[in-house]
Amino acid sequence: MYRIVFIAIVLLGFTGVVRAEKMYVKEYYSNGSIKAEGWQMNKVKTDYWINYHSNGKIASKGHFRNNQKNGYWYFYSPGGALEKEGHFINGSAESWWIFYEIGTRNKSKFEFKNNAKNGFCLHYKKRKLVLVEKYVDNRKTGAWTSISDFKRDNPSVSF
Repeated sequence: MYRIVFIAIVLLGFTGVVRAEKMYVKEYYSNGSIKAEGWQMNKVKTDYWINYHSNGKIASKGHFRNNQKNGYWYFYSPGGALEKEGHFINGSAESWWIFYEIGTRNKSKFEFKNNAKNGFCLHYKKRKLVLVEKYVDNRKTGAWTSISDFKRDNPSVSF
């Protein structure tokens, strides 16, 4: 009797098993051009994805985990120029991000924590560091245009 009940429970348990289904999907704009493509597992975004502007150029690319951006991502203007790049952890911007001033050699590097500017921001013009700012929860708390003044005020920080 116990053996029959055990076998029935085991057999019934297997009928409820859901198989993980990983598939490559494409999404389209109403005009028929591609909007996004990447991997889904049981209809949840996972692994590598590419998103497109409506003109067909790449808008962003990176990885998902459980429907959230995760890992290193790149973002592009509608003209195809790299605008920014940085790290996501579970959908939140984290660590260092680089923002590019399109058409110049100027860029800025921001520290992010919990999806907000938290830490230092380094501004470069023609590859030369010209401004350092400090942020706490997206609020600027300090700025230095002289690197020697910055080093004097922040002796324990090095870049």
